[in-house]
Amino acid sequence: MRRPEPQAIWDKSLSEAEWNRLAVASFRKEKHNPEKGQWEFKQKLAHNWQIPYQNKEGLKLVLNLATTSFKHIGLFPEQAVNWDYIYRQVKAMPVENPRVLNLFAYTGAASLAAKAAGAEVTHLDAVKQVVTWSRHNMESSGLQDIRWIVDDAMKFIKREQRRGNTYHGIILDPPAYGRGPDGEKWVLEEQVNELLKTAISLLEPEHHFFLLNMYSLSFSALIAANLVQQIKPDQGDFNYGELFLQDEFKKKLPLGIFYRFHTKTS
Repeated sequence: MRRPEPQAIWDKSLSEAEWNRLAVASFRKEKHNPEKGQWEFKQKLAHNWQIPYQNKEGLKLVLNLATTSFKHIGLFPEQAVNWDYIYRQVKAMPVENPRVLNLFAYTGAASLAAKAAGAEVTHLDAVKQVVTWSRHNMESSGLQDIRWIVDDAMKFIKREQRRGNTYHGIILDPPAYGRGPDGEKWVLEEQVNELLKTAISLLEPEHHFFLLNMYSLSFSALIAANLVQQIKPDQGDFNYGELFLQDEFKKKLPLGIFYRFHTKTS
C-alpha cells in the first residue's frame, strides 16, 4: 500500500516505476483538504481483510483492516511494541483482573492486548464507528467482555475522578486535533497538560502502569517527559522515546513518541 507521509522527506529508495508496480492500493490526498483523500486500487481487496499478530510471550490477536478516507487502515504497526508492553504489565501485576482504561482507543489493539492478559478493560473513543470496529477485532481475536464507551475522553475521566474510580493501567493516544461525540473541541497543545494530570490521578497507588502515545510533528519525547515528570516525579521504572518503522534499506520512519512508566513490583 502506498500512502503519503509528511515526515518522509528524504530521497526514495525505489524508483517511481517500482513503487507503481508494488502498490496494490495508493492514497491520493484531496487538493483542498490534505487530511482526507481517496484510495485507488489496482485490484480489489479481500472483503474479509485480516492480519494476525503474535508475540513470543503468548499474545495472539486477529485485526480487521479496511481503507478509510483519512488514509488509515485500522492498524498502526509501530504500536506493536506497546501492545507487548501492555501485555507484560498486566500479566506481571500481582492483582487479579487489573482494571485498564484505554482513552482515544481507536480500533482497540491495545485494549485487546490488555484483555488477552486478563484485565478488565474499559475502551473509550469519541467515534462510534471505530468502537464498532474495535468490537469486531475483539470477536475476531476470540476475546469478550470489554466495556465499550463512546464519549469525550476529558469529560469521562473528570467524571471518574469525581466518582473516586481508579485503574491499574491507563493508556492514552490523544490526537493533535479532534472532536468529541457532541462536538467538543480537542487541541493537543492546549489540553494535554490537564488531560495528563486528571488521568494520572486515576492510577491505583500501589500497582499501576501508564502509557502515553502522541503523534504530532511539534511534540518531542522530551516534551512528553517534561509533562509527565512534573505531574508524577516518583514513577518507578520509566522510559520514553520515538516509535518508528524500519524499511529494508535500514531507513527509520518516525511515527510518534511514547512515555511509559510502571511500579517496580508490576
